[in-house]
Order: sequence, then structure tokens, then C-alpha cells
Amino acid sequence: MLFATPIPTSEEIGVIDGIDDLRRRLSYATSGPLRWTGLLRRSTFARAVRGSNSIEGYNVTLEDAIAAAEGEEPLDAEHEAWAAVVGYRNAMTYVLQLADDPHFSYSEGLLRSLHYMMLHYDLSKHPGKWRPGLIYVRNEQTGAVVYEGPDAEKVPQLMGELIDFLNKTDGTSVMVRAAMGHLNLAMTHPFSDGNGRMARGLQTLVLAREGILMPQFCSIEEYLGRNTQEYYGVLAEVGAGGWHPERDARPWVRFCLTAHFRQASTLLRRTREIQRVWDELEVEAKRRQLPERLIFALADAAFGLRVRNSTYRSAAEVSENVASRDLKLLVDAGLLIPHGERRGRSYVASELIRSIRERAREPRVHEDPFAPGSD
Repeated sequence: MLFATPIPTSEEIGVIDGIDDLRRRLSYATSGPLRWTGLLRRSTFARAVRGSNSIEGYNVTLEDAIAAAEGEEPLDAEHEAWAAVVGYRNAMTYVLQLADDPHFSYSEGLLRSLHYMMLHYDLSKHPGKWRPGLIYVRNEQTGAVVYEGPDAEKVPQLMGELIDFLNKTDGTSVMVRAAMGHLNLAMTHPFSDGNGRMARGLQTLVLAREGILMPQFCSIEEYLGRNTQEYYGVLAEVGAGGWHPERDARPWVRFCLTAHFRQASTLLRRTREIQRVWDELEVEAKRRQLPERLIFALADAAFGLRVRNSTYRSAAEVSENVASRDLKLLVDAGLLIPHGERRGRSYVASELIRSIRERAREPRVHEDPFAPGSD
């Protein structure tokens, strides 16, 4: 027996409709031949990878998350955190590949393979295998047990039920189905480690399969990483410290719907800000008679990223030598500031580029979609 999917109330249906509208607007805003969508897509995927891993205590900078996403070496990350981020990157890259696979189906093998990709760097955690015994989640500060998973012998049956649930389509909103997939995997805790990452990855996979948005824009993992205590709190409320599938999952579903609403709103704000920054950078490049491709480096720097030769040449599709000349040109023009030497060299925005970013900034609004009058 799994946690049952709550029947949506009229209020929840209204929120789902509002989120669907935001996601359609986001799909429209990111479609077409827009050169800046690469920056949004890369940073959004990296923020999701970074957010999900930060929940587990594996913290890396956004630049290193982007480096992981693009197969580059890190600038700052420690070994274990880097291994965790790269493992999660591999699993989530596979998830993105599966988004439009016409022969796709959920299976035990798929879930165990994703787990292996995430945890292959530590064989003591039994990557790709169901856990062999009992599992407890402890409060790291007090040492107290805050959750106890179901008996290990129940795991194969429960995961079989979850796979059956995921493979059925009954008209339930994909956001609700994805939330219930996340909840049931997290509460089953089928693996010795990495259950939270797997649950979040599964939720993203269910959402990506829907096909309304680019798969990179479906995830709420960035939001969960920014709101970790609230995330843990609602899981604790629903789980009540153990395997209690008879409990009401509605608080969890409403939390996830709020996350979708706020994440979609955040991405829409970022599309507007990036468009404004890109437009102003184009004007600046033309005024200085600089090649248009240099905007890829300037835009990354404008949004606080440290630009590297490798990331710039990938975005601009130029050779290493051309990238080196371009970056030197931007330094000579006073638009980028270099740091470090040789392979460790990176570039940050000058005061002029930072000012362009600040002019484009919109206030951040964290609206509650369930608040009276929020529609």
C-alpha cells in the first residue's frame, strides 16, 4: 500500500490551472531562435543539480555546477561534493534524454540504474541495489531518529506498486503525479543512501515526460534547495516519523504546487531580465564594434558567473585560440576582469557590465498561490 493521491479540491484545481498558464507562458517565452536561451537553460539545469545536492550537504558554486553539467573540471569543489554532483549530473542528463523517448516506460531497472549513476563513486552505499536492511534518518544535530523506513523485505513490492502507479495515466495532473512519485519513493526509502536525490530526480523525470516545457525547465529542485527546512518539515508532517501510507498526502501536494508556482514565476522573471541584459549588451557591443559572439561571455559575467575559456568557447562555438583572443579583447576593453593564471584563469564582470545587470533586475516576489485573492 502506497500513499494515496488526494482528490484535488476546487481551490487546488484553480492553482493547477494557474501554474499551467505560467508554464505555457514560459514555453512561449523560451521558444524560437533566441540566443540567450542557452544561458537560461544551462544555468537552470545547473541550479537544479546544485539545489538537489545542497539538500544532502554537498555544496558547490553555481559555476562548478555548470562545469559539472558541461563535463568541465571544477574551480572550487571538494572531492566528495564534486563526485556527488557529477553523479547526479549523469543521472539527470539521462533523465533529459528520456523526456521524449517514444518507447519509454518506468521500471525497476530504470530506477536502480539512475541510483547507480548517482552513487557509483561509493560502492559501500550499494549503488543500484535495494537496501539490505532497516534504514533510519537521524537529525544530524541531535542524533535523534526522525524517520524509520518500512522493512527491507517490503521494498520490492512497494517499488513494484510505485512503478505500476507511474505507468498508469488516469487524468491526474502531471504535477500531482510527480509529487506522489517523489513522496512514495522518499517514504519507502528503498536505497541505503541517496533516497532524497532519487525522489527528486524521479519527480523531474515525470514532469519532463509531459512535454510542455523544455525538460530543463520542469524541475522544482532549485526551489527545494532554497527551501530545505520547509521541504523537510512537510515530509515530516506527512510521514509522522515512519512508514504511514494511511496518512493524508495533501499537505505535500499543496507544498509541491506552491513550489511549481514560484519556480515558474522565477523562471519567467529571469527570461525578462536576461532579455533586457542581452539587448543592452548588444547595443554596447555594436557601439564598440565588437564581434556579436562576445555577448555570450559578457552575459554570463553579467549574471555573476565566472567565465572560463572552456565555457565561453562551448557557448560561442569557437576554438580555444579564438576564445583566448576574444576574452583578451574583452579584458582590454575593460568589460571583463581576469583572475588567476593559466588553467585556473577565469573572468568576472567589470563595473559597467554589473551596472547593466542591475538595471535589468526585477524585485523578487514570493506569492502564495493558495492565499485568498492570489488569482
